[in-house]
Amino acid sequence: MKTSEFLSLLQDHKEKSLVFEYQPGKLVPANYHITEVKNITVDSVDCGARTDFWKETIIQLWESPSEIGKTEFMSALKALGILNKVDRMKPMTRDAEIKFEYSNAHFHTAQLFVNGFGHDTDRLVFNLGVQKTDCKAKEECGVPLTSNVEDEACCSPSSGCC
Repeated sequence: MKTSEFLSLLQDHKEKSLVFEYQPGKLVPANYHITEVKNITVDSVDCGARTDFWKETIIQLWESPSEIGKTEFMSALKALGILNKVDRMKPMTRDAEIKFEYSNAHFHTAQLFVNGFGHDTDRLVFNLGVQKTDCKAKEECGVPLTSNVEDEACCSPSSGCC
């Protein structure tokens, strides 16, 4: 999901509670805060020696220990206000992919993609998830495109890449 789409959804549903599902059936508790917004520039080289460049917006969600048991989620309007303030200070790239950084005692710190969203009369819910790593240079590294690459190493010592 692009940053612009996320902001538009907040605007369109500003009267609703903003809820994040970080794993199927597991919600970020209502005591979360937006503690950081990162405008990230990625300037990379993959294992096939190809360069790439893109931008990301990463919103950090943190559970406040002093508000454990809180039942009322942040409103989309409040989140939009926070993000608009951030945008005035450090403009967000609207066509950047948006991710959410989150962890808790039972879930490792991860940058989660938006896999989907839904809403009802009271809530705007974003379904988050991880994306597996992948070899971007399969052809150069000799990784068959039709195989199950999850079980194969992209850059084996004999592959000729890297």
